Amino acid sequence: MRLTIFILMTTIATALNAQNKVPTNKHFWLSMETSASPEAIWNIWTDVPNWKAWDTGLKNASIKDDFHLGAKGIIISLEGRKSKFKVVEYDEGQSYTYKTKLPLGSLYVKRYLSSKNGKTIFTHEVWFKGLTGGIFAKAFGDKFRNMLPDVLGKIKEIAESR
Repeated sequence: MRLTIFILMTTIATALNAQNKVPTNKHFWLSMETSASPEAIWNIWTDVPNWKAWDTGLKNASIKDDFHLGAKGIIISLEGRKSKFKVVEYDEGQSYTYKTKLPLGSLYVKRYLSSKNGKTIFTHEVWFKGLTGGIFAKAFGDKFRNMLPDVLGKIKEIAESR
């Protein structure tokens, strides 16, 4: 009974945060504007072996096939944690989401593009789900959240130098 109430309360809190769009350590995002083309950002985002060039939390990353819906790969954190990921949403040249399984939960990373006044806006969104989502958000959310400005800044720098 307590577990059911906890799950219900967690679901309600998550839904309210999503409606209000208030970033938390369980669900956060950052957008940045660049003069680089959407294609330049997309090419950086889908070049998995080079994610380590701009993702300050990664030691290495690899993918088994081309980047597409259902593609699977492995990311290795700076601390050496190895995690499998799978592309679960994919809109060519616009957005993708990948999922990393966690014990009794998941970590999702969504990257998407838009344009405004001739500029490209790119967004990196992260959220934790599942029974342990709150635990993993507490353990890693603040760290991941604090990395985003540097991560997006490196992507912008790489894209604008091409």
